Amino acid sequence: MKLVPLGDRVVLKQLVAEETTKSGIVLPGQSKEKPQQAEVVAVGPGGVIDGKEVKMEVKVGDQVIYSKYAGTEVKLDEEEYIVVKQSDILAIIEA
Repeated sequence: MKLVPLGDRVVLKQLVAEETTKSGIVLPGQSKEKPQQAEVVAVGPGGVIDGKEVKMEVKVGDQVIYSKYAGTEVKLDEEEYIVVKQSDILAIIEA
């Protein structure tokens, strides 16, 4: 199965959280927050949404930072994804 987003929606796959800080401190399970970094796995077509032209700025494979409480979590084939509006994506991470 495959998720195909509609309109200005984007499907993200959350990146794995690091278990230790940069200084080498191991984080216990409860103190870890979900990272707000994810990889784009599918992008909607954009188009006219609510009367405004929406151009999709992200593409499949981009690593992005998204709003903390944005989107809807979806589980498909034992994989977890987050479906967000493009406006909930704050930045693209460039190497």
